[in-house]
Amino acid sequence: MSPDLHFILFLLLRMAIAAAFVVTASVITERSGPVIGALVATLPISAGPSYVYLALDHDAAFIAQGALSSLPVNAATIFMCLIYVVLSQRHSLLVSCGSAVAVWIVLASIIRQFDWPLAAGLVANLIAFSICIPLLAGYRHVKMPLVTRRWYDVPMRALLVATLVAIVVSTSGWVGPRISGIIALYPVVFSSIMVILHPRIGGPPTAAVLANSAWGLLGFGMAIAVLHVGAANFGSAIGLSMGLATCVVWNLTLWWTGRRKRLAH
Repeated sequence: MSPDLHFILFLLLRMAIAAAFVVTASVITERSGPVIGALVATLPISAGPSYVYLALDHDAAFIAQGALSSLPVNAATIFMCLIYVVLSQRHSLLVSCGSAVAVWIVLASIIRQFDWPLAAGLVANLIAFSICIPLLAGYRHVKMPLVTRRWYDVPMRALLVATLVAIVVSTSGWVGPRISGIIALYPVVFSSIMVILHPRIGGPPTAAVLANSAWGLLGFGMAIAVLHVGAANFGSAIGLSMGLATCVVWNLTLWWTGRRKRLAH
């Protein structure tokens, strides 16, 4: 088998595995409502496969450096959510989603101009979430209408994530860890939620899913920081495992806390 054919087949396999994660998460999200859906959406559904495949192609130093670039991008994502949530109350999908994605691109472009030490990335997340979580709180509780899945919903999400994985894997060798870390954190899942749900159930209910994701996204930022520390000190495999465990434990804690509050009432 030629090297080019081997690369293409291996890339297609990676894309298929990433797509399978998205399909599974999408089914869970649609059947569980906005709160559980938001917790699932903030798991590393798209970034996780991207980083796993980067770890297969590069050393631990590359992964640790990429995570440093990903950390401030997580702050850009919460601002993207805030812009969409506010605008979607009164505006169309094109205006609200387009503005939100544009803000993310601008912030990501600024982020890529700098080398981000761990402390600076953590501070950026602390500031961003301190601003956005209180502003999003008022949009969390919206009655969700019944969502009827259309045939193209899950395939479209799967295709978006598979495409992201293909871009990250194919370009990582020449764009380096900084750009790879930024691309890996593009919020594919949140973008697909906007595009799929907004025309069907309206802006406010769709915004509720993203507003409920704020605390989960904060945990995701902590998981990225743990990934950096783990990869730098113990290697890629342990770093990735530590990051995933952080994300899962954080989201389970959020779910358990929310469940106890609901039972108390």
